[in-house]
Amino acid sequence: MRTYISSDKTLLDVDKIHDAIKSSYWGGYRTLEMTQKTIDSSICFGIYNEDDVQLGFGRVLTDGVVFAYIMDVIIFNGFRGKGLGKMLTQHILEYPEINKVHTVALKTMDAHGLYQAYGFEKVGDSKMWMAKDNATYDIQ
Repeated sequence: MRTYISSDKTLLDVDKIHDAIKSSYWGGYRTLEMTQKTIDSSICFGIYNEDDVQLGFGRVLTDGVVFAYIMDVIIFNGFRGKGLGKMLTQHILEYPEINKVHTVALKTMDAHGLYQAYGFEKVGDSKMWMAKDNATYDIQ
């Protein structure tokens, strides 16, 4: 299956994104209006097949320098287990507004192994928070 990833928000299938997030463990409380607001306020990524059918989604909040927060990474039912989550994560981390950020964080309950492969580590004793620290500190 040929795929591509785009940050063009006009390509996003908002209803499909909302349905997937609404059925997730983290987004059950969200209304369609809330989902739309999160999209409007974030850098968004859709992964698509050659027929322009959206297969997954992810978004990031960032200041572009110090901190980025990856959220709502989800591959839609029927397309999981094909490496699309890895492709999407790699793309997000290489995106110009994110790849130079000092600290990239996320929360997950069930994908620690996926993110550890990209350098994320548990934060303290949290069961969900993970971070990738790219900063260098001049500590004396």
